Amino acid sequence: MKKWSASRAPAGRVAYVNGRYLPFAAAGVHIEDRGLQFGDSIYEVFNILDGQPTDEEPHLDRMERSLRELGMTMPIGRAALKLVIREMIARNRMADCFLYLQVTRGAAKRDHVPPADGPRPTLIMTMRGQDKAGFAQRLEKGIAVSTQPDIRWGRRDIKTVQLLPNLLAKQAAKKAGAFEAWLVDDDGFITEGSSTTAWIVDDSGALVTRDLSNAILPGVTRQIMLAAAHDTQMKVVERKFTVAEALKAREAFLSSATGAAVPVVTIDGHKIGDGAPGPLTKRIRDLYVERSAPKKR
Repeated sequence: MKKWSASRAPAGRVAYVNGRYLPFAAAGVHIEDRGLQFGDSIYEVFNILDGQPTDEEPHLDRMERSLRELGMTMPIGRAALKLVIREMIARNRMADCFLYLQVTRGAAKRDHVPPADGPRPTLIMTMRGQDKAGFAQRLEKGIAVSTQPDIRWGRRDIKTVQLLPNLLAKQAAKKAGAFEAWLVDDDGFITEGSSTTAWIVDDSGALVTRDLSNAILPGVTRQIMLAAAHDTQMKVVERKFTVAEALKAREAFLSSATGAAVPVVTIDGHKIGDGAPGPLTKRIRDLYVERSAPKKR
């Protein structure tokens, strides 16, 4: 039997687990890994363009913050982590893709309280290709959104793998014929999407997105887009907004690492604006791309 070699593996089929590059189908973690047993884990998603991770530093900043909030340590140093990310890009031979990075507290005897000295963290990376045709179509035609109740836990600012409520909301949205779910709190305000940040353009032409708190994830793409909007003197307001206000908005869109400023043209079947992607949505996307696109070497 030939020894497995990453250089002969199909593109995108190399995984990384705790210092080892492995065939995707053979990669795994210990049965008592706390990420598996308790969801005791955080993750990040990197958009890889032209072989380079976009917005790498803010993603790593958020990763380190999530770990601190859960009392977890970095699995390896930041410089070493960057080297592994680049090695994964090279071994998977994918110039444009998404890299998923996950850190769990590690494997230990099952107990709700982790060991005082702590097990060694588990570091996992996988990659998958981008649906460029589907993304282009969403940008051109826009997407539908379905509102769903926000039943998640109280620390949504930490990017954990505790995604069951998000999954249920996304399933309900798909059943309703929508691409994404926008989650609504008990007071009728939209928090964010099941896997995205929610934005509207209000009656005054201002760009509106919810202010940061424990109620939403501090989106990296959100951060870059806000900075770009401020730099160009665009009117921006970080505040809560209701479903009713969203339905009356001039424009609406969503953002994430997997898609910046994707236009929303219907919410719960109601047309937003004229029912087509709006000019401010395109403008903010262009500003984001200009700021985040990998620089040509």
